[in-house]
Amino acid sequence: MKRNIAIVWGGYSSEAVISAKSMAGIYSFLDKERYNVYKVKIVKEGWTVDADGQIYPVDKNDFSFMHPILSVKVKFDFAYITIHGTPGEDGRLQGFFDMIDIPYSTCGMMASALTMNKFICNNFLKNFGVTVADSLYLNKDTKYSTKEIADRLGFPMFVKPNTGGSSFATTKVKSIEQLEEAIETSFKETSDVIIESYIGGTEVTCGSYKTKNKEVVFPLTEVVTSNDFFDYKAKYEGEVEEITPARISEEMTQRIQSLTSKIYDLVGAKGIIRADFIIKGKTPYLLEVNTTPGMTQTSFVPQQVAAAGLNITEVLTEIIENEF
Repeated sequence: MKRNIAIVWGGYSSEAVISAKSMAGIYSFLDKERYNVYKVKIVKEGWTVDADGQIYPVDKNDFSFMHPILSVKVKFDFAYITIHGTPGEDGRLQGFFDMIDIPYSTCGMMASALTMNKFICNNFLKNFGVTVADSLYLNKDTKYSTKEIADRLGFPMFVKPNTGGSSFATTKVKSIEQLEEAIETSFKETSDVIIESYIGGTEVTCGSYKTKNKEVVFPLTEVVTSNDFFDYKAKYEGEVEEITPARISEEMTQRIQSLTSKIYDLVGAKGIIRADFIIKGKTPYLLEVNTTPGMTQTSFVPQQVAAAGLNITEVLTEIIENEF
């Protein structure tokens, strides 16, 4: 009997538009001969499922829906979470699924909450020898001085939503006159902000997943863009060159792959993660850990899966079956 797989997408942040793209990618990748695949949209207005082109409400009590045409109750066996941002990337949805005993694709509640908070995660990993950029943390109650921030971090610097993605409300600040506006822009996206010193170098990203029987670390992708940084236009409107495998030494490649595997274990990850780095000189600086990476047809992870000689459908099947 086929398992019922819910691709859970949407979310409460600006990144819902990216989640929609990832949902379409995952839907195209999953094995329809093996699974009944449904698209479950979670937004503030409610939870709904697309079944045969019709939209029905989802029962949150047991993660199911009543199919009125077939007159049967369909209970989902597994959630493939592809919400970028809250509530699918910060642990809230994972806690819900834990409570009703539904297996899912991503990290658990604690690992998701940790990795979603860039400032806390990077400082946690720094204790284990992972090199990260110097940074400051602000919440909406923090009294801050733009001069003190400038003196501490120098220019340019990055201002980002601390508990959101880096596609929206992220600014590369080049002067003190831009700083306050950049901070307020990030506050419109989330209630806290991280400000990081700029690290110039080669940007790369590395995906990984582990199951009960294997550990896989993918080839690295090098990210080259003429934009100020890898923003929404670079990620999703083609203003970037993505080179897999990255044009770096074998020694540095192995070092970053080993570091990605170490980070996977340190944060208690599950499913597919992606770790982003800047290589400055001979030092890789961790930018962030992404536990629900983009999964469009052209996203980094599918590129890396192909470069590794693997089949994306088989990889996702492994991740699902690992939970049973």
